[in-house]
Amino acid sequence: MTEIIDGNAVAERIRSDLQDSIETLADEGVTPGLATVLMSDDPASETYVSMKQRDCEEVGINGIHVELDPDAPAQELYDTIDDLNADPEVHGILVQMPVVEQVDKRRVLRSVDPEKDVDGFHPENVGRLVAGNALYKPCTPHGIQKLLESADVETEGAEAVVVGRSDIVGKPMANLLVQKTPLGNATTTVCHSRTKDLEAHTSEADIVIAAAGVPEFITGDMLKEGAAVIDVGINRVDADNDKGYELIGDVEYDSAKEKAGAITPVPGGVGPMTRAMLLYNTVKAAGRQEDVSVELP
Repeated sequence: MTEIIDGNAVAERIRSDLQDSIETLADEGVTPGLATVLMSDDPASETYVSMKQRDCEEVGINGIHVELDPDAPAQELYDTIDDLNADPEVHGILVQMPVVEQVDKRRVLRSVDPEKDVDGFHPENVGRLVAGNALYKPCTPHGIQKLLESADVETEGAEAVVVGRSDIVGKPMANLLVQKTPLGNATTTVCHSRTKDLEAHTSEADIVIAAAGVPEFITGDMLKEGAAVIDVGINRVDADNDKGYELIGDVEYDSAKEKAGAITPVPGGVGPMTRAMLLYNTVKAAGRQEDVSVELP
């Protein structure tokens, strides 16, 4: 029987386990602080930031939200990041992507203090990740590792295929899977839009991580019997319901479920884990910056 990997349940367990670390910090007079910065009128971005702030409130993290006029000069965002870097009450900074056209995304990523870069996207932190000494692992790939662990999916010696090569998911995910760690040691292949025969790779894989942003492009007949399937995609498509749309993944769920040994649903799979690992990184950052030893789940 296929195991449905419940991201909501795993995320809630991590959030609960973080309480001990947050209490340890509180005993030392420290409240972890996460600043979110929004310079966009994109409704999805507004929703994501709102959810992250709500998460902070629920676990006892001080959520600081800065909202900038999308039409403001780019310098206003750069100055805001500088101010947050200098604020001792802010331990983590998240600039919600995508940023508006006049802003240099790469400058934004470089501007966040690496010690406060709880997204793990600063070039210094990317380099540390590749070197096997990550300061903060990017939230989605780290969350996927936790999901695989929760389902007792053995990565060591496994054939893993990551479909997608984004800086946010695909590349860091592949790096984590190949590292000499308990949740790594996999033989890892990265496939993408230029891969000539995708099925030739996915059909041999023990683990398939779909992160290309293409609705339902991985189907059951492309999978090895018993494979673990992690669906990172969140695609909004038209539907005949009250909302007028539904969310579907990069995996055609019904056919993949018949073949997979374990699979994540959409929604309710990877998404909750991304937010949980942001809290995890923020607590870790607070411990590092305040020189307080905390045990993380």
